[in-house]
Amino acid sequence: MTVPWRDRRGRFLPFKAAVLVALLVPGVLYGYWLAMGMLGARPITEAIHGTGLWAVRCFMISLAITPFARALDWPSLLLVRRNVGVAAACYAVAHLCLYVVDQNFKLLTVISEIALRFYLTIGFITLLVLLSLAVTSTDGWVKKLGRNWKRLHRLAYPFAAVALLHYYIQSKLNVSEPVFVSGLFIWLMAWRALPETWRRKQGVGVTAALYGGLAVVSGLATAVMEFGWYGLTTRVNPWRVLYANESIARGLRPAHWVFVVTASLVLVFIVRRFMRTSQPLRRAAA
Repeated sequence: MTVPWRDRRGRFLPFKAAVLVALLVPGVLYGYWLAMGMLGARPITEAIHGTGLWAVRCFMISLAITPFARALDWPSLLLVRRNVGVAAACYAVAHLCLYVVDQNFKLLTVISEIALRFYLTIGFITLLVLLSLAVTSTDGWVKKLGRNWKRLHRLAYPFAAVALLHYYIQSKLNVSEPVFVSGLFIWLMAWRALPETWRRKQGVGVTAALYGGLAVVSGLATAVMEFGWYGLTTRVNPWRVLYANESIARGLRPAHWVFVVTASLVLVFIVRRFMRTSQPLRRAAA
């Protein structure tokens, strides 16, 4: 069995170890804050929200690793994909366990709430999917399931959307962060929808234009999604929300942040490609 900080040959990998520590930090912090009474008047509720938030974040990051590794020509990034996915499942389990604690361990109440409340129902189903993906993420399960392994793990994409819906409903009126995360998810799915030939290594100019276009599309789609959510589910005037995206005078909106983050990928890609191409020249000169 491969431990999380080593590769398949048993070699210690500092990068995997650093990512593992980073994944543990939010859980450790929430445990410390909870023990020290630093989470306000409703500490369990805050811990529930925090662990749920990190479950969604890790879930989305795990899905984004492949396109980022491809875009940045950084194959070693794929080594931490399993760790991040398992972390998402662990935070989701902690999220549910804290909810049980909040209900004073009344399991019948928990079951009835999950069955009767739509957002809890879809959240619980997503948890089950995350657990199945985490359990079957090992090399042994890859061999056992064969072709069915990919079919099972493709469930991550539709259930990532379900997890986001759970996040929206739980966030009540302020959905800025769910909208932002949804925008990044739109970018991810748009990248996945591209023909494989487009996603292969291209010239710097072509790749920069491709990812720049994805940044624009995902930013615009984020603004439309925010407009639709407020228009369909709240009494907030969606046009005022949409107009707010036309200016940054009052700060950046989620759509702006999505564009900034995804457009930054273009710059990082160019810098990384320049560094890779300049290394052989330096060696030759030496």
